[in-house]
Amino acid sequence: GTDNHLMLIDLSRREITGKDAEIALDKAGITVNKNTVPNERRSPFITSGVRIGTPALTTRGMAESDMRVIAKWIAEVLRNVHSEQVLTKTLGQVKELCAQYPLYRR
Repeated sequence: GTDNHLMLIDLSRREITGKDAEIALDKAGITVNKNTVPNERRSPFITSGVRIGTPALTTRGMAESDMRVIAKWIAEVLRNVHSEQVLTKTLGQVKELCAQYPLYRR
């Protein structure tokens, strides 16, 4: 278990900024927010991290196994932020998963 639903990914040791990560993940259908990290060295408008929350996922009924899949997608996108092929493929996978957990049941 965790104490809350928020996680912070620290990218300060990588070439990617929080802003770039936020943009790439958004293109892949995964919503995060750029966020400063402890001992931040970049501008608060650029940042060295991203913040992730799970309430939107758990509200839809997603479980721990789904979170593992999403975490793998996030890692893949962060390794390939400039690859339109990876972003497009991930977007398709995200849409498939979300279709299994519709916002509104008919």
